[in-house]
Amino acid sequence: MLLRTPADLGAAIKDRRRRLGLNQAQLAERVGASRQWVIDVEKGKQGSELGLVFRALSVLNMALQIAESRPEVDSRPGVDIDDIVKTARKPSK
Repeated sequence: MLLRTPADLGAAIKDRRRRLGLNQAQLAERVGASRQWVIDVEKGKQGSELGLVFRALSVLNMALQIAESRPEVDSRPGVDIDDIVKTARKPSK
């Protein structure tokens, strides 16, 4: 799963919590945070304490992996070198 925003991370945490059968209060207790903190993280609220985020990931047996993003693929049509050569060989008028 590619996470690009705090909301993406929050959705991943929420999904994992639910799959583990935990409610927000149970996760909060295991993380050492408030239920409101869990609610905020799951909503993607910015400013959630990063240390608690990593603790939550640990409780949920999740890890973050950093990968280089690939550059955007150029969507312009390709250049036909044969057309360039033909045009260059045409006698000028």
